Amino acid sequence: MADLRRLAYLLLAGLMLALPAEAQLTVEITQGVTSPIPLAVVPFAGDGLPVDVASVVEADLARSGRFAPLARTSMPQRPTLGAQVDLSQWRLVKTDFVVIGRVLRAGDRLAVEFELHNVATGIRLLAYSVSATPTGLRLAAHRVADLVYEKILGVPGAFASRLAYVQVEGPPATRRWKLVVADADGENALPVVNSPQPLMSPTWSPDGTRIAYVSFEGHASGVWVQNIVTGTRERVSARAGINGAPAWSPDGQRLAVALSQSDGNVDVFVLELATHGLTRITDDPAIDTEPCFAPDGQSIYFTSDRSGRPQVYKIALAGGRPQRLTFEGNYNARPRVSPDGTQIAVVTQDQGAYRIAVVDAASGRSRVLTSGRLDEGPSFAPNGQTIVFAARERGRGVLQTVAVDSGVTGRISAPSGDVREPSWSPRL
Repeated sequence: MADLRRLAYLLLAGLMLALPAEAQLTVEITQGVTSPIPLAVVPFAGDGLPVDVASVVEADLARSGRFAPLARTSMPQRPTLGAQVDLSQWRLVKTDFVVIGRVLRAGDRLAVEFELHNVATGIRLLAYSVSATPTGLRLAAHRVADLVYEKILGVPGAFASRLAYVQVEGPPATRRWKLVVADADGENALPVVNSPQPLMSPTWSPDGTRIAYVSFEGHASGVWVQNIVTGTRERVSARAGINGAPAWSPDGQRLAVALSQSDGNVDVFVLELATHGLTRITDDPAIDTEPCFAPDGQSIYFTSDRSGRPQVYKIALAGGRPQRLTFEGNYNARPRVSPDGTQIAVVTQDQGAYRIAVVDAASGRSRVLTSGRLDEGPSFAPNGQTIVFAARERGRGVLQTVAVDSGVTGRISAPSGDVREPSWSPRL
């Protein structure tokens, strides 16, 4: 019964903790891999720049936990062109790779030119230019980090992406909820929805232009879609009872949602955004909620207590019986599938605590990644290498990250207050 109440809470509860309106997110690595790759990001040349590009690139790579950037005070030289790189000096400080660059102005545009050198082989691995405006220079720096990450590791980076999360501020009588969008490193946080009623369950559209979420405007739950490019929004589901847990289809034309019927029972439906037509996916006396489309769009993962305890199931849109996916542990909920479809992130009960685990989609075998007491809301980065989730720390809500393969953990937290329910955007 306690698990059933928790499942209902995750679907319906408002966020009831206060957060100062102007709090900025910061990123801190709390646990790293034993042998990160030594790398140097030399300060980029350029006059009067609004952003220290090399500092942003260095912070991105360090935050991944896969790299150990060399301190600027230990750099043997400060080259900005390939011809100036003396590899023998970099070998002395035991650096495997060196990133150099400069920012050039051309009218109202900027060109971020950079090179990546392999110190051991002497090969220039990258020579590339990223175009930007002065206000978009941070994004250009994130793109540089993405390219360096991919060239060295063979996996696309996810630094030029964004996070959406819920922020709550004020005392109970005047409490307000905000839907906030920020860069993946927590910078450039911008509220896109501000409401006196609870906001929940933000999730990005596949093209990164819209966010679906739940709002309790009018003191009743409804599913809304916010266009963050135009600023327009639309309520797409306001049926009697529960309207919750939206999740986008891979084509961006449908939402999987959890809706209650006249008897109060919750099932999974698919909502066509163009017509608002509904297709029922599950029909069971149990609570079926927290749906998530598979990457091929042909099936849906969801949470159900039909076995007596919350577990993750998979059902084909074409019909048939649901297949139970999770068997390890008494509680597995809130499934979110990796971009390649091979892994499912879940909230699992582990040693009396709620933690984030990944489940192999083929075998159902799970692996616990986190060590908190109340970890919730996992969301994969667009490259599938990292998961962002909500945690409790010293009595307040924080956002944390964990690397799927290495267990590298990081913290994206506000200086005070609480932030919850993160959702990682697709790659921009």
